[in-house]
Amino acid sequence: MPDRTAHRHDPHTAEVILGVDTHKDVHVAATLTTMGALAGTNNFPTTTAGYQQLLQWARTFGPVRRAGVECTGSYGVALNRHLRQAGVEVIEVNQPDHGERRRRGKTDAIDAEAAARAVLSGRATTVAKSSDGPVEMLRMFRLAKDSATKSRTQAINQLKAVLVRADPTLRDTLSGLSLPKLVRQCAELPASTPTDPASAAAYTLRLLATRIAQLATEIDELTARITEAIDAHTPTLLQQYGVGPDTAGALLLAVGNNPERMTSEAAFAALCGVSPIEASSGKTQRRRLNRGGDRRANSALYTITIARLRWDQRTRAYVERRTTEGKTRREAIRCLKRYIARELFQVITRHRPPTP
Repeated sequence: MPDRTAHRHDPHTAEVILGVDTHKDVHVAATLTTMGALAGTNNFPTTTAGYQQLLQWARTFGPVRRAGVECTGSYGVALNRHLRQAGVEVIEVNQPDHGERRRRGKTDAIDAEAAARAVLSGRATTVAKSSDGPVEMLRMFRLAKDSATKSRTQAINQLKAVLVRADPTLRDTLSGLSLPKLVRQCAELPASTPTDPASAAAYTLRLLATRIAQLATEIDELTARITEAIDAHTPTLLQQYGVGPDTAGALLLAVGNNPERMTSEAAFAALCGVSPIEASSGKTQRRRLNRGGDRRANSALYTITIARLRWDQRTRAYVERRTTEGKTRREAIRCLKRYIARELFQVITRHRPPTP
């Protein structure tokens, strides 16, 4: 895309707003003046040199203090990091709505301009998550652990399926064993060259059992790494009742490495989908379940709530009191999730190292 420049401004006087439509190989940028005039559009490669050129180009129109960027958690993550290190406040911008696209059409330059206008008008105000620090490490560790857990479950199911079709002589020696003992016994089967279906089953069971043991070791190591990353970011989070490495990791990934971007615990509750939604009409005054937000964080809060319901007497007494007041158990659990979100948000934002 050629550089479409409307006019230049004095870089020492007029601030400009940067908008970026991110892609895998090329980012398309647009700049707006504070009066809403389009200053120029251009495209840049997704390389270190390209990010530097993008910011230098935008600054030829004036000082750049705010930037609206699409997909700051995927294609725009590296650009987000570069802009933040340069002192630019990065605002997360959603894709334009379908009505706007029907009226104006769809091009990358239009999307970049729309991102800048969303920041200028105040429609987009959410500060993007930072992609550095312990939380980014945590994201990578969880990605690897989720993959290893899924592969381990698949290997266990395959081992049991092979065992069902195995020779009765072999199957009888492995029947009635718990899963750890079954994996250990299968891993100790002879490694002879298969010559018939019976020896092929033994050979396959040994390979699957070895794979399961290796994946279990990998999962344990990643769990330790996740715990270290959580302690480096929020040392007291794992000390809260019912909070483990997996649930704490889901909450920290939802918040990001810069929780100060959320102005209140109500914003955190909305992010996790535990804030009730008004659904009143006429004489009916009610609130309904919030189906939005980060569903993995919502699931983590539910897991913490169920753990407390099972073992924490204070939590059980609260549910009993709310049910006697006329609420159902499900409604009481929703209230609990809201209270737990408030409690954990205070833990996450308090007594933690400053954002790099």
